[in-house]
Amino acid sequence: MPDVHRPHLEDDEETAPRELPGGMTHRSKSLLKIGLEVLLIGTGVFLGLMGEQWREHAQHRELAEVSLRRFRAEIQTNRQAVAGVQDYHVVTKKSLDAYFGADAKKRPTVDVQINGLRPAYFEHTAWDLALVTQSLAHIDPQLAFALSRIYTAQQTYAELSRGVTQAMYLLNPTENLTGFLGAVAIYYGDLVLMEPKLLSMYDEVLPQIDRALGESPVAKSTVK
Repeated sequence: MPDVHRPHLEDDEETAPRELPGGMTHRSKSLLKIGLEVLLIGTGVFLGLMGEQWREHAQHRELAEVSLRRFRAEIQTNRQAVAGVQDYHVVTKKSLDAYFGADAKKRPTVDVQINGLRPAYFEHTAWDLALVTQSLAHIDPQLAFALSRIYTAQQTYAELSRGVTQAMYLLNPTENLTGFLGAVAIYYGDLVLMEPKLLSMYDEVLPQIDRALGESPVAKSTVK
């Protein structure tokens, strides 16, 4: 029976490991190549994720810094507004106390001068923007809490001012002077307590903002 010679195929070469210099087979070389490719791909993905995380961190830090600068400017403005009317409210409150402390018959002789209610008007754009952009999430929690307390106190102050303004239209001084002055006395009684507290909160938070912005010689940044 004649011998049958099978053609030499490349597949046979790949299925049968070939010895390479150094004792390494062709198959093990292929596996090493695949392993290196996987390692390079994994490294590239890792570096890409790290770069994206760094960019997000930089964006958050920039957003927090911009918000803090807005807060500082706005709080300084609001502080000036409170400081500008504080003395007037204290003096007027004393005259109102003297009026109501006098006998009803002697009240007309008590000098009460009210040159307008003169409430402090607060700016709150920085706070509104911080809520919209969610920048408070990237500010130190204690500083964010202090800012929230300030703007809550300012809102309470503003609501009291709106209330007494509405009372002015209901209690016409020419028709009911005692009722009108009583409403103003209550209003000023609240203000002379709230305004010193507001000024104190402003004075406490402004250095915190400066430290968070790194603008203090002993600053340790509190921006995440």
